[in-house]
Amino acid sequence: MHSLKNLLANSELLLNAVGEGVYGFDLEGKAVFINPAAERMTGWSADQLLGEKIHQYHHHSHADGSHYPAHECNIYATMQDGRSRQINNEVFWRKDGTSFPVEYTSTPVYKNGKIIGAVAVFRDVSQQHETDKALRQALDQVRALSEQLQEENSYLQSELDANWGESGLVGNNPQFLKLLEQISLVSKTDSNVLILGENGTGKELIARSLHQLSERHNNTMVKVNCAAFTPSLLESELFGHEKGAFTGATERRKGRFELADNGTLFLDEVAELSLTAQSKLLRVLQEKEFERVGGNQTISVDIRIIAATNRNLQKMVESGEFRMDLFYRLNVFPLQVPALRERIDDLPLLCHSIINDLNKKLKKQVSGISKLSLKQLAKYHWPGNIRELQNVLERAVILSQSAVVKIEKGFGQQLESQTPKLMTLADHERNYIEHVLEQCNYKIGGKLGAAAVLGLPESTLRSKMKKLDITRP
Repeated sequence: MHSLKNLLANSELLLNAVGEGVYGFDLEGKAVFINPAAERMTGWSADQLLGEKIHQYHHHSHADGSHYPAHECNIYATMQDGRSRQINNEVFWRKDGTSFPVEYTSTPVYKNGKIIGAVAVFRDVSQQHETDKALRQALDQVRALSEQLQEENSYLQSELDANWGESGLVGNNPQFLKLLEQISLVSKTDSNVLILGENGTGKELIARSLHQLSERHNNTMVKVNCAAFTPSLLESELFGHEKGAFTGATERRKGRFELADNGTLFLDEVAELSLTAQSKLLRVLQEKEFERVGGNQTISVDIRIIAATNRNLQKMVESGEFRMDLFYRLNVFPLQVPALRERIDDLPLLCHSIINDLNKKLKKQVSGISKLSLKQLAKYHWPGNIRELQNVLERAVILSQSAVVKIEKGFGQQLESQTPKLMTLADHERNYIEHVLEQCNYKIGGKLGAAAVLGLPESTLRSKMKKLDITRP
């Protein structure tokens, strides 16, 4: 012990000056030298530890608090086998009971070819660990933001490809002016909005306007067409999925709810949601959190919901096709969009706005539309509303050889004469169900019933029959 102590004492001036902690041990593991840096880091003074087995003071436990036997200690092992060791994944315990991560080396000390003890040089790497942790968190955040941006860019590009038009929110019709006033009032709030109106009236454009006028305008407005997905795919589309959640899920994917966080989620054709999807949507609206398909991590979101439909949700609630509690959640502030036939007096302004957009799209220089053409347009009842008007004007602008658009005389009668030749999807569905019912002698249940043939639950078939007004003759 004295030989090692004397050896270290000869270098005491140098060892006291270094920033690392230095311990000298004899072969019994007792401290024979402690420098000031070691005292500062551990809180133990040299007077308290000299001659003591230091392991039981500051190396007695692992980082998790479990016992660290002295015979497993790397410093003691150096004194046994004479091998130097460099350790970077342990902790030392301070006098006050707290611990700090350390990196240390244990080096044997020889005299006349015989081990007489060991020296441990250690340093506190708390700051390094904090820096590494902060760096990892920053990298995780960068990866998350990169993933978010990729998802948003992919989504926004698909929306740009859809060529959203901006014409339609112009007019002086009293109904339309009232709508604009309501949009202005509710846009400043975070209240859910339900936009009601026929197909082609510009419900999506109104949703975009609500978002742009809101305090969320710097964040994304994400659109979901609820009629475009099967119930199973819609859940993945809304909430996202984890890798391997189902066949074809080769990577983790964020859903529309995550993409819309701090922004707006626009649920178009919300009436087409299945009852199962309605229940899950209601839960998210109530709790503002969800899990991805195949995942168990709860994700919190802050979103505003704007929904739209061309159907009568109130009647759907009464018939059991739409949840009453979800209806009231969505119907906080309803907006009724007038059909084009109800605002024919706005045709001149609408045509001017649409033609300006078409000039940019088609690289044309059309200045306007003839008065005679406007009269032609005013006589038509516009079942397709503004969307149909856009299509009619686009065709006219493409064909126009002059600066003024002219609509073919009698175009309305031509369109109307074509309309009866087309059957709606509901007509086809009604015809097919009636055909199956006739084949089954109007038996609905059982293995040979129409529900089994159609692959539908009996309750669903009865609901469709009621909706399509199908009765037994």
